[in-house]
Amino acid sequence: MIRACLLSAALLAPVTVALGSTSYNGLAKTPPMGWGVQLERCVAFPPTLRLMRHPDQDTAYGCDIDADVLLETAEKMVDFGLRDLGYKYVILDDCWQNMQRSPNGSLVANATKFPDGIKAVSDQIHDMGLMFGMYSSAGMYTCAQYPASLGHETIDAQTFADWGIDYLKYDNCYNQGQEGTSKLSFDRYNTMSQALNKTGRPIHYGMCNWGKDYPWNWAQTMANSWRMSGDVYDSFDRPDDRCPCTTYDCELPGFHCSIMNIIGKVAPIVDKGQPGAWNDLDALEVGNGGMTDDEYKVHFSMWAMIKSPLIMGTNIPKMTASTYSILANPAVIAISQDSAGTPAVRVWNRKADLDEYDQGSISLWVMALSGGDYAIALLNAGAKELQLNATLEEIFVDKATTAGGATRGPLPSSKGWDIYDLWANRMDDTMASSILQGNATSTGSMMNTTNSTMLYNATETPYADGVKQNNTALLGVRTSSVDAMGTIQAMVPRHGIAMYRLRAQAGAAMSKRDEL
Repeated sequence: MIRACLLSAALLAPVTVALGSTSYNGLAKTPPMGWGVQLERCVAFPPTLRLMRHPDQDTAYGCDIDADVLLETAEKMVDFGLRDLGYKYVILDDCWQNMQRSPNGSLVANATKFPDGIKAVSDQIHDMGLMFGMYSSAGMYTCAQYPASLGHETIDAQTFADWGIDYLKYDNCYNQGQEGTSKLSFDRYNTMSQALNKTGRPIHYGMCNWGKDYPWNWAQTMANSWRMSGDVYDSFDRPDDRCPCTTYDCELPGFHCSIMNIIGKVAPIVDKGQPGAWNDLDALEVGNGGMTDDEYKVHFSMWAMIKSPLIMGTNIPKMTASTYSILANPAVIAISQDSAGTPAVRVWNRKADLDEYDQGSISLWVMALSGGDYAIALLNAGAKELQLNATLEEIFVDKATTAGGATRGPLPSSKGWDIYDLWANRMDDTMASSILQGNATSTGSMMNTTNSTMLYNATETPYADGVKQNNTALLGVRTSSVDAMGTIQAMVPRHGIAMYRLRAQAGAAMSKRDEL
């Protein structure tokens, strides 16, 4: 059986990519989107207790996952239009396998959870126009203490390829101490990277080593994404001793890391992400019940701005209208999927009134987009609603301070810009509920997005083309403009965000400020 696997691999050409490509295998030119099972890495249960679910919610499956859950989720992703918004991957996490390998050394799926095997599930997911992802760990065991892939990379990679997987989440538990230097971690993860490539099947390789040994410095040539922090949890900014670090330079990544904790840690290393190789801020917690609506908008917006993979982590069949309208906002997704592939940069970060967890800050984030547009986010992580201001000089500070910037022609701050609110077209609960209940009218369903201001089908028209066509669902609502050398002002709620697309005007008069 092992010989047969190796022979089948030999018949396929290894994945190769032309020199100059920023993707080592040609994949993930924009951040991947999809859905994945949520499982807390740190908790290892004995086999009789392998059910990890928050006691106050019914949205995280944890180890309680099987073929029916995957297929029902996939069906709903299609029915709700999420697939056509770009959410392509359905990713199975830990606990899918037996406790022992087969006599020939290959991994074996749990026959109770997957009675027809993994390949059958994979085939059905592919038939829906989706892609299938799986999980293993670069250690002796997975985080839930099932067999993992350290020392078994060749046979496991071929098994995954034979099953038709398109995405591998590769964890870091029980790694036999093979970390502590960048070279140790690189070698351990590169072994699986090479094994995947040799199968000849294009497989997104998602490293999940929690930022240990600074993967943003070395993973670009052998992975499509890398986790840069300990595990996220469903909190906006509550500190937790189990996530002890507040900077990227972290010996103990931990878990229970809040949204603002992760945003703060990634800020200095955003430039390490590039087309084909992305900083992974962890799964989206949107809809899991631990944050307010404004906080979830911050979460989704900033993951898009920083170019993290957008992997939903909520119960799709049971999602609420408000959850859906956040995850299905095409104007924000278009920022994530912009073809320039440039993550947002934090221009400034200032103190604000402290909240109940003694946390509080305000910040300005700026991203250059394709076609000359820009995206900005004014983030209020303080205790109360605030008016936040951003001058064009601040927004375009990189243009002014880059060597020779002022000699290459007029600076962007010297002309006027139209301002498009990326949350103004958020669908209301009535429309969202109608889609979720399967009762949307023919003009409001996800099957008919023509001229819609809130619905989009990226399967029919890729985001890059839609932006070039000035599709209103992607541009947002033009709310105002700012003249040369002016200031953008916005009232931003407590733990909230204002997010805009800026588009240069053909000509603009001089003015100091324009209030939104």
